[in-house]
Amino acid sequence: MDKKYIDRYKKAAIDAAYKAGNCIRRSVGRIEKISFKGDTNLVTDVDKKSESIILKMIQRRFPDHGILSEETPPKREGASHKWIIDPLDGTTNFAHSFPIFSVSIALEIDGEMACGVVYDPMRDELFYAQKGRGAFLNKRRLHVSMTGKLKDSLLVTGFAYDDSIKIKNLAPFKTFLSKARGIRRTGSAAIDLSYVASGRFDGFWEFDLKPWDSAAGELIVREALGCVTTFNGTPHLPYDKEILASNTLIHKEMISTLKM
Repeated sequence: MDKKYIDRYKKAAIDAAYKAGNCIRRSVGRIEKISFKGDTNLVTDVDKKSESIILKMIQRRFPDHGILSEETPPKREGASHKWIIDPLDGTTNFAHSFPIFSVSIALEIDGEMACGVVYDPMRDELFYAQKGRGAFLNKRRLHVSMTGKLKDSLLVTGFAYDDSIKIKNLAPFKTFLSKARGIRRTGSAAIDLSYVASGRFDGFWEFDLKPWDSAAGELIVREALGCVTTFNGTPHLPYDKEILASNTLIHKEMISTLKM
């Protein structure tokens, strides 16, 4: 990958994340419309406003690139460059004014993740990574935690909207609860992954994520020298339904626990 072009793509992603994030922050407590995808999966007018901001900025700069975004149909699916976008990850939190949500933007080139950005507008925290160039939080280089044992770890997970998949996570949750120091649930997978990269969490697992939930965050974890796989230890792709991310040191223990 040409680093000069990747720098340009990364800057475009950061610019779009900041602009969309500012729109989201100004809109907290001011939702005008809520609709549903299924019984519990919310979509607000702000999701769509944020997405519109990002798509306009990306498509204006890179009209030949493909787009895979949560709230609109895919565009230019055969393109070698594909932007994977979640304009508001943590919509339920946002709808309740619970201040943990984010903007997630990644660029995939020829099937390989090139750069990723996760922006938390409420804390003004910008997590970003470029393949082979490391991961950063507001210009500070990131490194995963050095916690070496599962019993000393703080983990995080999420629960899908689908009830049958929620139930699948109850057994792993119960087992990890007895094996780890603690478990949290933020409601934003992009933030969960970014927090693993920054050492705030030691490990993360979840069922049934979509590409826009994980694409940027998993690159940030890898570039912070963490590990991202499926539950059986094979390399994770954003299109896989399950994800396990950790500081690497506790990864084998987490895989063993998920097999119980």
